[in-house]
Amino acid sequence: MKQRCIKVPKKKGESVRRVLLEFELLDHSLRIASDASYLYLPLSGEPEASELAALPVEAGSELTEFEFEPLERKPTLEELLGFSPRFEVIGDIVLLEEEELEPAGAQKAAAAILETHPRVKTVMMPLTPVIGEFRVRDFEILAGERRTETVHREHGSRYMVDLAKAYFTPRLSTERIRVLEWVREGDTVVDMFAGVGPYSILIAKKARPKRVLAIDKNPEAVNYLRENIALNSVQNIEAIEGDAREEAEKFAGLADHVLMNLPHSAHEFLDSAVLLTKPGGIIHYYGMTPEDDLFESSIELIRAAAVRAGRKIEVLETRTVRSYAPHQYNICIEVRIL
Repeated sequence: MKQRCIKVPKKKGESVRRVLLEFELLDHSLRIASDASYLYLPLSGEPEASELAALPVEAGSELTEFEFEPLERKPTLEELLGFSPRFEVIGDIVLLEEEELEPAGAQKAAAAILETHPRVKTVMMPLTPVIGEFRVRDFEILAGERRTETVHREHGSRYMVDLAKAYFTPRLSTERIRVLEWVREGDTVVDMFAGVGPYSILIAKKARPKRVLAIDKNPEAVNYLRENIALNSVQNIEAIEGDAREEAEKFAGLADHVLMNLPHSAHEFLDSAVLLTKPGGIIHYYGMTPEDDLFESSIELIRAAAVRAGRKIEVLETRTVRSYAPHQYNICIEVRIL
């Protein structure tokens, strides 16, 4: 089958292959091809400009197309197990989410995931929901390497995270791009609950804001946030370890955008969010709400916080982000503070 690929001189093929593996761009379903002078490395997707720039300059590689042979087909996960288990992939770690599985069934599912997903090195299962002020979970490692740290690639950025020490989910990948589109060049953005930086770093890299203030109370998350700022070579972002309420006092009235991605308890920080927001600035508020009251109660909470500060609100957009539990939804409300 014909496929987009990187054409590279044979002597430079291994260095380019390693870069493609790092960015998860090598298509493992196709056999790497060659002729007398070149290797042809099949791509799993169209590389971004930043990813192409990471290829060794001296390699003489180029984007082209080539006719590849498929590798021998392996059994699918469903064929091995008889069902398709629910899981999410973070870097090279899988979080298995089939809570009803017996221990033996979970072990079997973990082994099957390792067999059918060559890039996965660890399979584990959450033992608790996200708990505590630092938003962490306990895990049981079911198969593979005994570690909880990984590097996750998303929208051309890389995020190092230890899942036992800081919360991260890839399920908000599309949501992060949506919020990015609200930010304009020269804006000041405050991320009140930044974690390891998936919103803050994406915005700092792509939107060209004047400044991004990334705040989190979890010292482990902030350590990884700082590592990720360096990993992604971002300059216009400041990692701040602290309580968002206290930090709001220092940066009152500066923000064009305030991100409140702490859906279970963001309402407790609304006074601080309003304090941070300049006139005409926008709060991106996340909440967990029942299906019979998706937005109205949350809007009233935001309005009440604005009134306490002698201000008004304009609701710009409401949307359901995802289903969280039966009859409960993760929602987002964009509100302009006047």
